[in-house]
Amino acid sequence: MTSGLPCPVCEGPDRRGSLERSLRVLAVDDEAPALEDLVYLLRSDPRIAHVEAVTDATKALRVLHRAMDAGQPLDAVFLDIRMPGLDGLDLARVLSRFAQPPPVVFVTAHQQPAVEAFELKALDYLLKPVRAERLAESVHRIVHEVWDSKAPAESAPAAQQQQQGAPPEVGDEVIPVELGGVTRFIRLADIRYVEAHGDYARLHTATGSGLVRAALNGLEERWRSAGFVRIHRSHLVSLGHIDELRLEDGHLSVTIGGAVLPVSRRHARHLRQLLVRRARPIVPPAGQGQSVPTAPQPRNGLGS
Repeated sequence: MTSGLPCPVCEGPDRRGSLERSLRVLAVDDEAPALEDLVYLLRSDPRIAHVEAVTDATKALRVLHRAMDAGQPLDAVFLDIRMPGLDGLDLARVLSRFAQPPPVVFVTAHQQPAVEAFELKALDYLLKPVRAERLAESVHRIVHEVWDSKAPAESAPAAQQQQQGAPPEVGDEVIPVELGGVTRFIRLADIRYVEAHGDYARLHTATGSGLVRAALNGLEERWRSAGFVRIHRSHLVSLGHIDELRLEDGHLSVTIGGAVLPVSRRHARHLRQLLVRRARPIVPPAGQGQSVPTAPQPRNGLGS
């Protein structure tokens, strides 16, 4: 704080003592000496418990997603602006589209991008070389952001909506995926289904697919409120992208954009219930005469 006076918010009876070693942050800078200096200063602050350090934006996105998948999202990102490839401003734009974007503090030797940085709603803008007292002000701002996000945020109408079972609103998250050594960015709303690949998951869209290092269980929990549901130990699907639910020879499957995915018995009942709520037709096997009146005429085979 610039005034040197105790902060009435931080020093409140319900918060005093709870701020020490509580923050988890990420530092991003392509210059090793600058990154080392920043990490040293951050670790010296008594309010910071953990510091991750990476040298480029792609690695930063991986760290952020890994933390979210583990249920421990980072509290803030200290971000250099001028970096090769995806620069700091580009990364900040990607982060702004996260469902819950972390606060961003830009750390740079250049004053020129300051206006653009604050247009991206940066929490703070530090000039190199970073002074310890100036960094402490940024950490103080992060503390307030963290406390504000933990405060009861539900208004009465929102609470009523949750009680009535209405799905919560989900932001249009952006996910970095690997494809042939290239990192692409895809929107959560464009993902049709997810396929397990060991320690990775393959995200399928209308235009292709890409790998992300994440477990299917973590993605299921994280994207449930966005309309994703588990149908098999190897598949997670977006309800809004399902074209058909088919029952043939006692086996249930869904069709999504031409792909036919099996539904395990364990998940079949829950999936049916969800689709009925969305008024999705169920297509029985051809010739059994069990068509729902609103369902399209069954076709030969699962994928034809």
